[in-house]
Amino acid sequence: MKRVAVLTSGGDAPGMNAAIRAIVRNCAHKGITVFGVKRGFYGLIYHDFINLTVNSVGDIIHRGGTILRTSRTREFRDVNMRMRAKEALDYFGIKALFVIGGNGTLCGGYELSKLGVNVIGIPASIDNDIPGTDEAIGFDTAVNTVLDAINRIRDTATSHERIFIIEVMGRESGQIALASGLAGGAESILVPELPYDLEDVVKRINAGIARGKLHSIIVVAEGCCSAIELGKQIEKMSRHETRVTVLGHTQRGGTPTAADRILASRLATKAVELFISGDYGKMAGIQDGKVTAVSLQSVVEGKKELNRELYELARVLSI
Repeated sequence: MKRVAVLTSGGDAPGMNAAIRAIVRNCAHKGITVFGVKRGFYGLIYHDFINLTVNSVGDIIHRGGTILRTSRTREFRDVNMRMRAKEALDYFGIKALFVIGGNGTLCGGYELSKLGVNVIGIPASIDNDIPGTDEAIGFDTAVNTVLDAINRIRDTATSHERIFIIEVMGRESGQIALASGLAGGAESILVPELPYDLEDVVKRINAGIARGKLHSIIVVAEGCCSAIELGKQIEKMSRHETRVTVLGHTQRGGTPTAADRILASRLATKAVELFISGDYGKMAGIQDGKVTAVSLQSVVEGKKELNRELYELARVLSI
């Protein structure tokens, strides 16, 4: 009987459990045994494996986080530790490793593949900054979490006639800020990928107030600037009361949306198909609504660009 393993690593993302479930159940259908690796690459190094069965992945599709736990393992940067991980997989007779996570996880998987491990990647990141796929598992849930916060904050912003700055996750990527800001009708969206003009931000705020708007919402990606400092500057320049809300890790948790559960199930199924066909060193992704496969090398060496058309659309609609 063939054996495979699956791990989740790096930042958790809603929908990871749905992906684990789909891997286990697809493999069970094909007579393949699945081992779960606890705490990501750390578990590979220290042999922390558990057997995953159809029953053990029951009742997890709706749960956020990851039942396998996760970690950021600095030791894995050492080639000797990666060799130790490979030896663990060989010892347990594991023929392929599914890695679920973001850029760091996929990079770790790629490094293992260069040592001869049969690796297949599945993109899961609320930042949605992974090349080769239009969307990563967890992004839709995170955006809807932010959108819910925007809706609630708008109520109090209107009541007090205030400016609110909402800081969202995204150290190097403005994907969450752009999507939630566009959907939430923000007056300005500030992202790390593009420079911003503070005077223009204030001008748009004042123009809205002059038209009778009772509030202003500004969405800021954390990697763009300090929301606290930005709030102080805007309040000084606009002379209007300004408040800051930092959403933080609330964006990572929570029940995955239907879209994320479906995406996770589709990508994980594709990953199992890649294993069965012996097509290793690939990542399952989705492009133009179709599930596809791209090389891990192109993912690791590539960079996902911000959608400029959506950014300009948000600017036009926020007047």
